[in-house]
Amino acid sequence: MRGASVRQSLASIVLGFESIVMFFAALVIFGLKALPAPAALIGGAVLCLLLVVNVALLRFRWGYWLGWALQAVIVAACFLVPSLAIVAAIFIGLWIYCMVKGAQIDRQRAAWRAAQEAEEGDGQGGSPAAAV
Repeated sequence: MRGASVRQSLASIVLGFESIVMFFAALVIFGLKALPAPAALIGGAVLCLLLVVNVALLRFRWGYWLGWALQAVIVAACFLVPSLAIVAAIFIGLWIYCMVKGAQIDRQRAAWRAAQEAEEGDGQGGSPAAAV
């Protein structure tokens, strides 16, 4: 992930941990028989797979929208097992924080880089070979 934005890095961390927790949530849904066994296990596996695949898709702008859609799917799981609302609230809070703070840090970094490049351009007055 070298060269990745802070927003992308933070979102990757959240999605990775979320995939692990959703695996266990699928087992809870299976154990409580909130859904038929195949639906609980296959649905949970698909959700976990989508969360992991979405980590790689974050390099595209629509990857973040997929992340939001997956958060909505997790909220929908709260209707099957209401106690998952706590987990969903925690991860949605983390997701929102990562989206807002990551974008803010990326903007600050871009401004700092632009200032550094402008300073380097003003200070040298030519190519590095001319300064020698």
